[in-house]
Amino acid sequence: MWARSRPSPARCCPASCPVSCLTCAPCAREGAEAGLPWWAVVAVALVTAALAGWAGAQIGRRQGVRNEALEPGEKVLGTYTVRPPYASHTPPAAHEGPQYQLLLTTHGIQMWERSVLLWRHPWPELRVIADGPRLRVHHQGDEVGAMLLEQPGAVQEIRLAARRHGAG
Repeated sequence: MWARSRPSPARCCPASCPVSCLTCAPCAREGAEAGLPWWAVVAVALVTAALAGWAGAQIGRRQGVRNEALEPGEKVLGTYTVRPPYASHTPPAAHEGPQYQLLLTTHGIQMWERSVLLWRHPWPELRVIADGPRLRVHHQGDEVGAMLLEQPGAVQEIRLAARRHGAG
């Protein structure tokens, strides 16, 4: 029964309904024609809006914490998602965002686990090595991180940024 009352994808604009097909106007109209009550469409829209607002607030809070950790004049050059260190890791839910992220700034590298700063080191004290798909970060002779990054080519980008900012 649900399959018959669901709006056809050809009539739906993907940009206007990223979460629920019943929240955009053409789909809501077609859902009403298919026999869905108006209050069901409104309920789905309200739930979707509430969840999207909550997820957006969480992302904004995390960004605020990271911005507060920056020193005066320091700017973020890039953010890279780091794969979890063990293979049996269950990926986080979409609303939680990535668990580990590496931030490159004009002053150095920061490793974050969601809203917690795990470590930060200035560029001149670092040695950044590309080891195949892994990025190895050494601080004063000790290895502080060996990580796989999600984005293809990220290891080389970070290596170039490190060289540009004075890291070995």
